[in-house]
Amino acid sequence: MNTRILFMGTPEIAATALSSLIDAKKNIVGVLTREDKPRGRGHNMMPTPVKVLATEHGIPVYTPKTLRDEAFAALLSEMNPDLIIVVAYGKILPKNVLDYPRLGALNAHVSLLPKYRGAAPMQRAIMNGESETGVTVMYMAEGLDTGDIMLTEAFPIGESDDFETVHDTSARISGKLLLRAITLLEEGRAPRIPQDDTMACYAEKIEKEDCHIDFTLSAKTVSARVRGVTPIPMAFAYQNEKMVKLFRPTVTEGTGAPGEVIAVDGKGEGSITVACGEGAIRFAGVIPEGKGRMSAGDYVRGRKINVGDFLK
Repeated sequence: MNTRILFMGTPEIAATALSSLIDAKKNIVGVLTREDKPRGRGHNMMPTPVKVLATEHGIPVYTPKTLRDEAFAALLSEMNPDLIIVVAYGKILPKNVLDYPRLGALNAHVSLLPKYRGAAPMQRAIMNGESETGVTVMYMAEGLDTGDIMLTEAFPIGESDDFETVHDTSARISGKLLLRAITLLEEGRAPRIPQDDTMACYAEKIEKEDCHIDFTLSAKTVSARVRGVTPIPMAFAYQNEKMVKLFRPTVTEGTGAPGEVIAVDGKGEGSITVACGEGAIRFAGVIPEGKGRMSAGDYVRGRKINVGDFLK
């Protein structure tokens, strides 16, 4: 069956999923993505990762400002998809779009639904200290990530995993699950499992205050929160009223007032150890205000931090 697929997605995770469909020779009749945006110091207009990939493979790309007007209705009719697949597109699909394809509309959501519906499921799962997360392929409905579940796959979150590693694993699994989902739909064997709304929680988008390190918390909690926002947008604290971003945390032993620097190591990669409300946390990476990434060792060797300093 040569199912006609309309793919909707925008960031890198969507491009990885789209790449899986392309490699499997699926019939992608069109791609919808967000408009080009200015990036970098020169504010040059840059296409989304999905647009770049689709263009490389000769797939028609569309960037409609709205999905609710007659122009898009005409475009949808022209493409005439049997199936819509959505991965981090960034716009809500109206009911007439969801209802158009005969096989429905599927979304690959990067959490184990019904947990972590919403904007930042990967980050929130890490920040909340979850031991696992995963990917859910669901049938799209008008609610926010409320549709019936078709497939899920879980994977563990390790003590050194951060947003980057969880993102990359989620991207690979998304592509694999979507290929299985297409086969199940084509064969008429696709399961449909309603979500248990009583188990639902919402993953709110990451705000600046989520990134400000609170050293009164336990070292384990601080580590989770730092890793959840690494490598973007990054966790930070203030040292002598200047912002310093910190990453590559390790939970360790140690006592002191919360935020107190209790040990520094200037050898090799080095480390900076900070007391928490319970235990301590050792950082191997630093981004001083106005500077680039550096090892904690370089920061220590530059005499930028000493035992007894405070991070707030």
